[in-house]
Amino acid sequence: MRLSAVLTVTLTFVAAAVVSLVAANFSVKLIEETSEIGVRDALDNQGMTWAEVQANGLQVTLAGIAPTEAVRFRALTTAGSIVDAARVIDDMAVEAQAAIAPPRFSAEVLRNDSGISIIGLIPASTDRAAAIDRFARMAGAPDVADLLEQADYPAPAGWDEALGFAINAIAQLPRAKASIEAGRVSITAIADSGAAKASMEAKLKRAAPPSLKLVLDIAAPRPVITPFTLRFQIDDDGPRFDACSADTDAARIRILAAGTRAGLTGTARCTVGMGVPSPNWAEAVTQGIDAVVRLEGGSVTFADADITLVALPGTDQSLFDRVVGELETSLPDVFALRAELPKVEDPDAGPPEFTATLSPEGQVQLRGRVSNDALRELAASYAKARFGSDKVYMAARLDENLPDAWGPRVLTGLEALANLSNGAVRITPDSLSISGNTGNPDASTEIASLLADKLGEGAAYDIAVQYQEKLDPVLGLPTPDECEAEIGEVVKVAKINFEPGSATIDASALGTMDDIAEILKQCGAIPLEIQGYTDSQGRETMNQALSQSRAESVLNELRARRVLTGSFTAKGYGEDSPVASNQTEEGREANRRIEFKLIRPDTVVAPTETTLESIARSGDTEPDEAQESANDEQN
Repeated sequence: MRLSAVLTVTLTFVAAAVVSLVAANFSVKLIEETSEIGVRDALDNQGMTWAEVQANGLQVTLAGIAPTEAVRFRALTTAGSIVDAARVIDDMAVEAQAAIAPPRFSAEVLRNDSGISIIGLIPASTDRAAAIDRFARMAGAPDVADLLEQADYPAPAGWDEALGFAINAIAQLPRAKASIEAGRVSITAIADSGAAKASMEAKLKRAAPPSLKLVLDIAAPRPVITPFTLRFQIDDDGPRFDACSADTDAARIRILAAGTRAGLTGTARCTVGMGVPSPNWAEAVTQGIDAVVRLEGGSVTFADADITLVALPGTDQSLFDRVVGELETSLPDVFALRAELPKVEDPDAGPPEFTATLSPEGQVQLRGRVSNDALRELAASYAKARFGSDKVYMAARLDENLPDAWGPRVLTGLEALANLSNGAVRITPDSLSISGNTGNPDASTEIASLLADKLGEGAAYDIAVQYQEKLDPVLGLPTPDECEAEIGEVVKVAKINFEPGSATIDASALGTMDDIAEILKQCGAIPLEIQGYTDSQGRETMNQALSQSRAESVLNELRARRVLTGSFTAKGYGEDSPVASNQTEEGREANRRIEFKLIRPDTVVAPTETTLESIARSGDTEPDEAQESANDEQN
């Protein structure tokens, strides 16, 4: 009985425990399901379907890959709003983010009469202070409008090269804008003339590194042509323009097209300039050219609004009259026509003439006839003044029966001949002819304007001048003096520095060496001495040796850049020929320098003042004693 009661009680407790266990387990499952479903629904409503939710008892674990850190935090917050935040376990990862792209580095430099300003974004590695200092020295003032910003990103390939070139280019251009990007420089500038534009473009292209893309936009004002001249003729040598002027590019194209229709072949040049007498210039010119074609030869000359039409000797009179009449009635207003049909001359009758010939070597011979002794002396004096007193040979004889206009024609012919590299002038009572070669592409137009101005609008003349590129000074190689001066300009802007107490060129000067090398490649085998100088600190013998080593280092750097140095020498002058006082740091800095000097026949051993006086200086002395090293360390 007693045993049964104990068993009953025991069974009761066991049953209660089992029931409690089952109930607890059911409650846990219920809580897990409720928490998991609640959190999952909340995340889905927020668009975070990437999140995985798993409940384990009271804990809710969030897994998956969040697109950003902010989205991961928002998922935690959302889950914490459904269940106790302490119950949320963060097992989420964040998707790897691409590295932030570096900014686009660029700068613009503007130089004008007011000074220099620079704006843009440059890498932090760029020596900003050095660049601003170089601009300040160009402007001749301590202040430069510095609007640069810097970003701490690596400099892209080609950036340093582009910046260095732009700085050197701006130093040569008093009015210009340079736009700088990695591997690219765009320069906009204004030149004083067409020749200055061509020279400027050639110099910049020579100086540009091969890997740099250079874009040039250099404008030049149109020349003023006075008188506004054009001459077209057809003779035994075929059709040609002896001179051609146009007021616009459209007019130039129209005029050259008329020449092509007349049978002109090859490349013809027509100068676009100011001074046109009428906006209908192109129309009048094309009508004049067509008239020459209809006459089957002859010439038409325009000098401002005056037109001279000359037919070939033997041209049919009726044809001449018809062509002239139609041209007179169709010409635009303002233009006045004078037509001439030359008489057929007796071939056995030789007219008096005066000739002047200019050889390629510059020798001038004057032959033929002059009207009086005063004219002969005047022609000889004029020729000597234009060509050199030792280059003129006078062999003209006197003829008192020459026309009154003979003297002006002789002097005008000599003035026209001075526009050629070589050629000849022939003067007869009825005409003046000039032929030869020139390096000036506008020589024919200039000569035609001269003849029309000096001889009168109706004067007969013939121009057969050939342009040759090899004679063009703009396209030719620079002279040795120009090379010396150009190197000096480069070194003014950027010094050739050395590491303290050594002959090793500092890395900051390697760009300067590149620029000098590019100049020398265009100069050919010029006799050049590379001179090294030091200040007076240290022993004289050590200074001499150091200056020699530094000059040789510069020479070796040029060789490494494939410059032909067979005609170059390197020489150290130590502390000789100081250009400033050695008592101040500024003076010693000026005395530590590298100079480039042409070797001339009269050059003395001791160095003298050169055209490179203002070259930026480099170098210091090598210490040989402990007490001297402290001073040399700062160089």
